[in-house]
Amino acid sequence: MEIRAFLALVVPFIIIIYLAALILIRPTRAVLVASLLGGLLMGLINMLVDFTAYYAGWWYYTLNGLTLHVPLPFYITPVLVYGSIVYLLIWRFRSGRGHWFALLLLFGVPVFGFLRDILGALDQSSYTTWKSPLAGPLTVVMWLLMFYAGYLVFQRLAPPREGVEVHTNDNTVNQLNDSVIE
Repeated sequence: MEIRAFLALVVPFIIIIYLAALILIRPTRAVLVASLLGGLLMGLINMLVDFTAYYAGWWYYTLNGLTLHVPLPFYITPVLVYGSIVYLLIWRFRSGRGHWFALLLLFGVPVFGFLRDILGALDQSSYTTWKSPLAGPLTVVMWLLMFYAGYLVFQRLAPPREGVEVHTNDNTVNQLNDSVIE
């Protein structure tokens, strides 16, 4: 029942937040697709590690309604929030005065992710139960691998923001020069 409740109550909220972020960030189509592909890779790596962890006996989920022993709707969060939105914010603030915020996200999100997972498992406030002493280090490796693999895909596919701004400014300058000449 927990999976259905998450699907009905949380997923629509995540989608609304995602759409609001898109309205505020205003990425180009290429950047949006790149962020979604990076987030999708992040979610797939997360799912693969959770699936492997179950069969290797490292940890498991204590929820009802699991598919192949993993909570499929839960992966919308790494795909859209920790992946796509964070990658878009890094792209948006990568240069200029907000550069510090992009660096904070780039290094802070994986640290937040593995600390949240580790602390949740240790105080038993999460839906996972650890069965191995390797679970903590594997969680750290999983977060680093999935976040930076997704970011690498995003970096490779997304055009730089600086190029978009310079191109727009060049067109504006050329239009002004054309109007002065006429």
